[in-house]
Amino acid sequence: MVSLKEFFNQHEDDMLKGISHKNNLIKRNIIAYMAVNGQCTLAELTKELHISIPTITKLVSELVAEKIVTDNGKVETPGGRRPNIFGLANSAIYFAGVDVSRDHLRFVITDLKNNVIVTKEEPDFELQDTDSSLEKICSYTERFLEECGVDKSKILGMGVCITGRVNPNTGRSYKYFTSTEQPIREIIENRTGIRVLLENDTRARCYAEYFSGNIKNEKNLLYLHLGRGVAIGVIMDGKLYYGKSGFAGEFGHTPFFDNEIICSCGKKGCLETEVSGIAIENKIVALIKQGVNTILRKQYDRGEPIHIDDVIAAAKSDDTLSIELIEEAGEKIGKSIAFLINIFNPELVIIGGNLSRAGDYIMLPLKSATNKYSLNLVYKDTKFRLSQMGPEAGALGAAMLIRNKIIGL
Repeated sequence: MVSLKEFFNQHEDDMLKGISHKNNLIKRNIIAYMAVNGQCTLAELTKELHISIPTITKLVSELVAEKIVTDNGKVETPGGRRPNIFGLANSAIYFAGVDVSRDHLRFVITDLKNNVIVTKEEPDFELQDTDSSLEKICSYTERFLEECGVDKSKILGMGVCITGRVNPNTGRSYKYFTSTEQPIREIIENRTGIRVLLENDTRARCYAEYFSGNIKNEKNLLYLHLGRGVAIGVIMDGKLYYGKSGFAGEFGHTPFFDNEIICSCGKKGCLETEVSGIAIENKIVALIKQGVNTILRKQYDRGEPIHIDDVIAAAKSDDTLSIELIEEAGEKIGKSIAFLINIFNPELVIIGGNLSRAGDYIMLPLKSATNKYSLNLVYKDTKFRLSQMGPEAGALGAAMLIRNKIIGL
């Protein structure tokens, strides 16, 4: 057999023709079916893929020999001959995920079943629109791939998610590294030798939530990421919604407020200017300067920056000012969510990001305001909950997306 990387890229090779090409496409369909449905018998594959029993038997046997599929023995049946059941091997193929956040990098390695094998965080990083910042992304990623303990030849693809406007089709960020002629995707591919998918960080987290976050039967949901910025991911009929250019979800730049605060996008009055982590950080610093009492004053007096996580920790320690700022943000966010659910009528709204860790301090005013400003019938149709994913959600979602792209899901 050719290498795994060649095998999964053969559909792009115009020189490959005939029965060999057809069989490789069927193999990819077998792998994709098992990835979605789990273990199955040869009869089930024949029925679902509309391929003859002899062909399925031959190709599954080849996949077993290639250690991509495992023969898991006989399955119990009510009577008659017991068929063998087959499933994907965990150790044959891996994928990498990289989450490029404002103040850290996070990496994961996942197997073919989306199990997380390795995780690593690199806190010595600050995302800036500079060549040196891009070089750090590349060099830290190269080092992770070398030190992760997984054979690099088995890593078939890498998903990289980054904050801001991203077009996965062009592989470009339209907020960071825009002066480079090459798309970020190509730069990282050339440095690592691994196929790359570039994705928006909130969409990647939304995807991880949908497939790994204990979602039941919901097919239409909104994921609201309340980090140092504000954005949404949208799942419509079980699929990520991108919009025409891949920019869907920039909810934080909706002009909700009549203020004079300039947003990072260059406009005034955006949702982010009042309810993002950065907005709350700026507010608490301004109030400390005015003499308002808070347990974070000592931290400010020492010249240490105040992060949104510090504000949340202070609120949980009964700091009145921190509680008030988080509740104020929750009310404003709830009003904005009312706008969203009136339009999308989702089954579920998931709140993620740093602010979600404030728990009831953010959720109670958020739900109260959503109820107040949304249509009653729509609100009753919508469930709300906090994210159940860990900090690796972005990297995991990016790895899942490149996995699906490569195996043809």
